[in-house]
Amino acid sequence: MQSSEPQTLPPRITLISHAATLALKRASFPLDEALVEGEPEKIAALGWAAPRTQQICAGPEQRTRQTATALGLEASVESGLADVNYGEWSGKQIDEIQASDPIGLAAWLTDVSAAPHGGESFVQLIVRVGQWMEAQTSAGHTLAVTHPAVIRAAILYSLQAPPESFWRLEIAPLSVTDLRFNGRLWTARSTGCALSRSSGNL
Repeated sequence: MQSSEPQTLPPRITLISHAATLALKRASFPLDEALVEGEPEKIAALGWAAPRTQQICAGPEQRTRQTATALGLEASVESGLADVNYGEWSGKQIDEIQASDPIGLAAWLTDVSAAPHGGESFVQLIVRVGQWMEAQTSAGHTLAVTHPAVIRAAILYSLQAPPESFWRLEIAPLSVTDLRFNGRLWTARSTGCALSRSSGNL
């Protein structure tokens, strides 16, 4: 959603990781599941106030849209912020994959270019997210509710870090990551900040 704020804010992306889901709690490959029961009420109780932005968007899945709504945001759906496509593994627990495709799971855990599930590799995700970020360099301040994997990819793209670093980043539910564009490149100002009443002033 476009904001009525004047187009004077510097290029910046604030990323919020969606709230908890059963897939997160169970270490499952997600489908388009909703948030855990009671999460929207907990989010609303935070009393969080959004910072000034030029546009607000969210990934297309239920969990990101529900999180945005609970935060009081009117977000436009952005396909570039979609979660990783886990292909045939979507909806399954890691233990199931270990039993049915141990070689594929081992490849997925050790090779960021691998996509044994027939979906999207982490390298492909980083490319996709980087393309979305480059489209925001003249958009002022963008606030986006998305997925931990997407936020990891955005941080790696900002730092131009090796894709192999993907597994070395932890993104908690309802955490905030702040990325800035200085006219030449993206930088990571902060990441992993807990969403709170004051974090809207980041």
